[in-house]
Amino acid sequence: MQRLQAFKFELMPNGEHLRFMRRTAGACRFVYNKALTVQKENYEAGGKFIGYVTMARHLTGWRNGDETPWLRDAPVHPLQHALKDMERAYRNFFEKRAAFPQFRRRGQHDSFRYPDPKQIRLDQGNGRIFLPKLGWIRYRKSRVVPGELRNVTVSHSAGKWFISIQTRREIAQPVPRATSAIGIDVGIARFATFSDGSHLEALNSFRRHEKRLARARRSMSRKVKFSSNWKKQKARIARIHAHIANARRDYLHKATATISKNHAFVSIEDLKVRNMSKSAAGSVELPGRNVRAKSGLNKSILDQGWCEFRRQLDYKLDWQGGWLIAVPPQHTSQTCPCCGHVSADNRTTQAEFLCVECGYENHADVVGAINILARGHSAAACGEPVHLGRSTKQEPAKAIAREVSHA
Repeated sequence: MQRLQAFKFELMPNGEHLRFMRRTAGACRFVYNKALTVQKENYEAGGKFIGYVTMARHLTGWRNGDETPWLRDAPVHPLQHALKDMERAYRNFFEKRAAFPQFRRRGQHDSFRYPDPKQIRLDQGNGRIFLPKLGWIRYRKSRVVPGELRNVTVSHSAGKWFISIQTRREIAQPVPRATSAIGIDVGIARFATFSDGSHLEALNSFRRHEKRLARARRSMSRKVKFSSNWKKQKARIARIHAHIANARRDYLHKATATISKNHAFVSIEDLKVRNMSKSAAGSVELPGRNVRAKSGLNKSILDQGWCEFRRQLDYKLDWQGGWLIAVPPQHTSQTCPCCGHVSADNRTTQAEFLCVECGYENHADVVGAINILARGHSAAACGEPVHLGRSTKQEPAKAIAREVSHA
């Protein structure tokens, strides 16, 4: 099987490299915003959506025209890829996977991509890489990059520049070394509770640094906007946010790596996090209720990183030869795993579960994890409608059940 994998490193640029990368990121942002403006004007005039091929002709005119001759200084492939990003944003909007495309702002997600591997040379022995019009640039080599080079993305975050090198390589079809199955119930008080009774504590990375972040924002609000001190404080805030995100990502990587190595079959809840974390403020005509409490709940939900947890479990189980199944979450913590009685009275508090029918007692999150595992087994054996991870998207449900039973 083929494995696509990206390796991210911090760049060590000199002054000339920094100026070039800033200009290139700005040129890509300009092309994206310019193309989005053309699409909007074309729609208002009654025209149809402009595809990439036609939009690329506009890019040629912008590069050769007198209004934006500085676009010729930027490599053409990253500019073309900015048009592809815009087209993908529209496609996601048409397919109702995302909101309408927005204009890109300076300093937010500055990046550009080199999609042609023939123009890229990677010298791992000396820890450097050659990029068109940028030349050789060093990076902090922390590991070897295996496989065939596919593309390279240069990005800026919290005052630092990073490079992401995507490779492709052939590997043998993985066979799971573990033989166990487990159900996982994610939450706020406990980050993840397993069907065997164990659990992972919540990291709460944002909550730990919330006061520090609030002080930094107050300090920034007292400075003259766009002054030198204001820009320095803004950079400090960006570093705090980067530290929060890095701590959360590191915690999730360690947790998902351990789970994928120790279990061949994982069942989780198919949670709609976007719907769960929607604002309850409402409108002026119809104001929401308990807005402050719901805002705190939304902050706690997003602080856990449930979507990233599921994404990492998906591909890591695929690499280990395991299976991931997401089952409907309804009543998982209100159903008795012993007698099957479903009632809201079974769970009177956040942590306690006591079946009013048979008297079964356990931690509510453990009960939820047990029921999630049972639903995963039922879905694999009977073909019930569930979301399958990409390692099981092409597998018949009964075949999955046979593999799990043999394991």
